[in-house]
Amino acid sequence: MSPTTHSAPRFDTLLVANRGEIACRVMRTARRMGLRTVAVYSDADAGARHVREADEAVRLGPAAARESYLNVDAVIEAARRTGAGAIHPGYGFLSENGAFVEALEAAGIVFVGPPAPAIAAMGDKSAAKARMQDAGVPLVPGYHGESQDDALLFDEAERIGYPVLLKASAGGGGKGMRVVENDGEFQAALDGCRRESKAAFNDDRMLIEKYLVQPRHVEVQVFCDRHGNGVYLFERDCSVQRRHQKVLEEAPAPGMTEALRREMGEAAVRAAREIGYVGAGTVEFLLDADRSFYFMEMNTRLQVEHPVTEMITGQDLVEWQLRVAMGERLPLAQDELKIGGHSFEARLYAEDPAQDFLPATGTLSRFALDLAGAGLEADKVRLDSGVESGDAVSMHYDPMLAKLIVHGDDRAQALATLNRALAALDVRGVVTNRAFLQRLAGHPAFRAAELDTRFIERHEATLFAARETAPEEYAAAALIGLHQLARECESDSPWDRHDGFRLNAPHTIRIALCAPEHAADEDDAERVTVVEGRRERESAPWQLTLKGQTFAATLEPLEGDAVAVTIDGHRRRLQARRDDNVVVMVDPMRETRLYWRRIDAIDHGQREAESTLTAPMHGTVVALLAEAGSRVEKGMPLMVMEAMKMEHTLAAPADGHVACFHFAAGDTVGQGDVLLEFAPEE
Repeated sequence: MSPTTHSAPRFDTLLVANRGEIACRVMRTARRMGLRTVAVYSDADAGARHVREADEAVRLGPAAARESYLNVDAVIEAARRTGAGAIHPGYGFLSENGAFVEALEAAGIVFVGPPAPAIAAMGDKSAAKARMQDAGVPLVPGYHGESQDDALLFDEAERIGYPVLLKASAGGGGKGMRVVENDGEFQAALDGCRRESKAAFNDDRMLIEKYLVQPRHVEVQVFCDRHGNGVYLFERDCSVQRRHQKVLEEAPAPGMTEALRREMGEAAVRAAREIGYVGAGTVEFLLDADRSFYFMEMNTRLQVEHPVTEMITGQDLVEWQLRVAMGERLPLAQDELKIGGHSFEARLYAEDPAQDFLPATGTLSRFALDLAGAGLEADKVRLDSGVESGDAVSMHYDPMLAKLIVHGDDRAQALATLNRALAALDVRGVVTNRAFLQRLAGHPAFRAAELDTRFIERHEATLFAARETAPEEYAAAALIGLHQLARECESDSPWDRHDGFRLNAPHTIRIALCAPEHAADEDDAERVTVVEGRRERESAPWQLTLKGQTFAATLEPLEGDAVAVTIDGHRRRLQARRDDNVVVMVDPMRETRLYWRRIDAIDHGQREAESTLTAPMHGTVVALLAEAGSRVEKGMPLMVMEAMKMEHTLAAPADGHVACFHFAAGDTVGQGDVLLEFAPEE
C-alpha cells in the first residue's frame, strides 16, 4: 500500500495530547522550531511540569484518563479553543487510536503520526501478523485467529506447545500479557489477561504465540514520509524488561553484524510500506540465539526509548515527525544515516522493586541530577523528565517519572557514564527503582551483553539478594550521620550542644546502624551494628570503633550532596545524605541505605503484630478471591487490586480466617487503607 502523496497544511500552533516527560520533550522541540505550544491536563495534573512549560494549557476533565486524556471531544475542543493546527499524541493515551485520527481529519486538524488505516492495520495484532506474512516478514509460530472460545484457545496453546505467551490483540506496553508455563496455569492467566486488556484497551481479544525461552527483543526505528520515502534509523536492544515492560534500552544492539542489521532494517521498512505508513514507527522483533528474527508487532507512534536512537544518529526524531506532518520529505536518505557511538536509556519509575515493583506515590521533595558533582559532561547525559522538585506523583497514570539517557564512544564508555549518572540522580520523597537500575547496569552479565528478555528473572537471585554491608560502609554511614548531627547542633553556647561534647574528655557518641527494614529490631545484636565515635577536639579526625575494628575517619563536603569520605587513608567520593534517620550513600556501582540512630534515642517498646491487611498502594479493587469467614492457607490469593494499569494480588500472610472485607470490587482505596480483617491461626 502506498502512502498519500498530498502535502499537509503547515501549522504554527501545536497541541500535545499527553502528559509527563513526552509532553515536555515535544514542546521543547516545537518551541525550537518556532511553534506555539498548548498543553492539556486533568485535575490531577493541574500543577504538572508540562502545564507550567506550555505557552497555553487547557483543562480536559477529572483525573481519570477516560474522562480527560482519552476524551477525544475534549481534546479536539481544546485545539479549537486555542487555534492549534496540529496535535502530537506522544505515546500512550490516544497515540494509536484510529478513531481519534479520523475525528481530527474531519475537524481539519493535522495528526502528527500515521493515517488511521495504518494504525488500524497494526492495532489488531492478529490481522497485522497476517499482513506481515503476506509481506514476507518472518513470524513467530502462534494463533492469531478471530475465535475467542476458551476451549479453542486452550487447544491452540496445546498445539503450539508450552511455554506460550498470551497477548492482548489490541494491546501494548506489557498490558494484558502473560507467560503460561503449563496447561494448569492457562485459564487463570487467560482470565487475568482479559481483565487487564479490557481495562486498558476496552478490548479483551487474545492471541497466542510460542514463547521463545531466551530471545532478545530488538526493534527497528523506521520513518516514512508522504512522498513514498522510507528509511530505518538502525536498531535498539530492549531485552531487559520486567512484566514485559522495558527497563534498560541501548542502541545499537550488541553483537549485530552489518548484514543482519541491514536484513532487519529492510524487513522493518517493508512492514511499514505494506500498511502505507507515514511518520515515526517501531517494528519490534524477537532475535533468537541462532540469529533468526521474528516480527512481534509494530508500534505506530514514537517509542519511549527513541532518545537512544537520537543519540547515535544525531537526529531529532520529534523534529522529523513535525516536518513530515507538515508535508516535507524525510531530511535524510538511507545512505546518509550513520551510527556514532553507543547509547543507553534507563527508565526511572515510581515503584518499589523490593515489593514486586509496586507503584509508589507521594511528593518529590527533591528531584535533581548533579552532573558537575559527578564529573559528567552535559552533552553526554540527558534527563527527559515530566517532574521537578515539589511535584506530586499520583496513582492515576503510568509510574514512569523520567528517562536517563547517556552516550559514549563505545558500549563500555557509555555504560560507565550511565553508572555515574545514576549515582548522581537524587530523588527523594517517593520510592523509585534508581538503586535497582544501578544493580542492573553494574551486573556482570549485563556488562558482558549477555542479554535476553528474561534477564531480570534469570538473575533474580543476584539482583535482589541482600548485600552484606562492609565495616567500612558502617563507618562511612556513622561519619555522615555524625557530620550532620554536628551541623544541626552548632551553637555559641556549650549548653546547647548535643554532639557528645564533654569537658576534659573526648567527644563520644554511640550509634546504632542497621538495614532500614530492621529498624524495628534495634535491640537485636545480630541485625544491629553499634559504632562508637570519639574525637579529641572538633577539628580532629573521628575514631570509629565497631565489630572490634577502629578506623580514623574524616569527611569533606563537596558540591551539592557530594562528599569525600576518608576511612584509614582510603578516600571515596559519594553522593550522601541523611533523610530523617536513614543515611543514603551512593557511588557509581551501588546504593547503601542504613538506619542511623543514637543509642540513647532507641525505642525498645514492643510492637504488636497487626491482624489486618492494608493497601500497599492507591488503586482500585478488581476482585475479591475469598469469602468472608472462610479459612485460607498462607499464600492463598485474597484480593486483586489495580493501579497504574497493572494488577497486584494480595495473599494470605499465614494460615487463618478472613473475618471480613472492608471494600468491594470497583471501590477506590488509598495507600494504607485497611482492606480486610484477618485472623491468623494460633
